[in-house]
Amino acid sequence: MEKEKTSFTAQIDIIGINPFVFVPEPILSKLLEESGKEKGPIPVKGTINGQAYQQTLVRFAGEWRLYINTKMLPKSPERIRETVEISIEIDSSDRTIDPHPKLLEALKANPEANKIFENLIPSLQNEIVRYIANLKTEASVEKNVVKAIDFLLGKQRFIGRDGIK
Repeated sequence: MEKEKTSFTAQIDIIGINPFVFVPEPILSKLLEESGKEKGPIPVKGTINGQAYQQTLVRFAGEWRLYINTKMLPKSPERIRETVEISIEIDSSDRTIDPHPKLLEALKANPEANKIFENLIPSLQNEIVRYIANLKTEASVEKNVVKAIDFLLGKQRFIGRDGIK
């Protein structure tokens, strides 16, 4: 049996540089109950102004937020205070992203970096894997795999973070 979608209207707000909407409390409570979670990211899907999206509901600064990126809503950072129509439901689909073969090769070739990678929290591992997996050209992949290894070894910034070591 398919889970019931829940719809609402909300005004886009911004925190830092990130557009988001608050999910109304009754809908949020239902999502938390369905997910079986009260913390950590919650995978959701639905529509925004009729366009399908897949996103993660996250708690930041004590509030649950549905961040609105430009893939979900074009020019979303320019649309602050705009009212949008949203449907939202738990997304139980598999969101696993396989690491790019070049990242796997580089980790295998560098046991120290591999050990550090294996000991990272899963969300940071996923962030590295997702970033490299979504690159468009082989040249970008190769360049960023080197950066990722250097990041793990504490030699440089990567994905907006200082090196690990």
